[in-house]
Amino acid sequence: MNTPKATVSKLLSFSCVDGPGSRMVLFLQGCNFSCATCHNPHTMALCNDCGDCVAACHAGSLSLVNGHIHFDPAACDQCDECLRVCPIHANPMVQHMDLPEVLERLRRDSVFLDGITVSGGEATVQLKFVTALFKAIKQDQSLAQLTCLIDSNGHLGPAGWKQVLPWTDGVMLDIKAMDPETHMRLTGRNNGKVLESARYLHEAGRLEELRLLVIPGLTDSVAEISALATFIKTLDPATPLRLNAFQHHGVAGPARDWPAADRACVERVAAMLEGAGLSAITKPAVYL
Repeated sequence: MNTPKATVSKLLSFSCVDGPGSRMVLFLQGCNFSCATCHNPHTMALCNDCGDCVAACHAGSLSLVNGHIHFDPAACDQCDECLRVCPIHANPMVQHMDLPEVLERLRRDSVFLDGITVSGGEATVQLKFVTALFKAIKQDQSLAQLTCLIDSNGHLGPAGWKQVLPWTDGVMLDIKAMDPETHMRLTGRNNGKVLESARYLHEAGRLEELRLLVIPGLTDSVAEISALATFIKTLDPATPLRLNAFQHHGVAGPARDWPAADRACVERVAAMLEGAGLSAITKPAVYL
């Protein structure tokens, strides 16, 4: 039987920052946003086999074979120079993994795990695989105790969510900005589907948490925070909201020159949200 395959940018066997508890994290390649502040810009595009990365690979782990990039993980020393030189923000080191491969990894490590999180890139770009994976986990007696979470930008319609939600325990949803023009500047997309997704997931009981990246001068204004608080209160004032501080680590392009968010900036945003009646605000534990 043919099973869907995933294009995987990276697999983390263990993480404690990608959802509750200890989690395996599958970072899928490809995204439908072009976020200026993305900390993993190499997960945005799919490799077009241009070959620029081959010359940059001093370890010889990349080569062109029959017009396609070939990656030898045994030779790679993880210098990531290939990611820095890629002109389209792709990752030549992707893995193509099918369901049995991922399930076997989960079985091997399941005694140490509370669940799996599928992130990206954007997880829902590979919706068929995510749906099949979560369904297989929930139908496997040795894995069914694991929670299945999605980390998403929310640019998915109700028909898509209906496919995956029966097998999903929760979605961690980014709200990049409330103002449509600011959202367009930050992502290249309108935020209509994102807000629709937040409403839909809340009504379905699958909204694990909302997330806001605090960017000084863009998403920390009184107008932005007021609009966000008003929106969340239409869902439930107790909806979990995680504040992340914009930092420069991994960022490419003009946003590297934007000011980073320090503790004082985030504390000010948190105070405004709490003053507006929100009761479940999580602030960063560390600032890079």
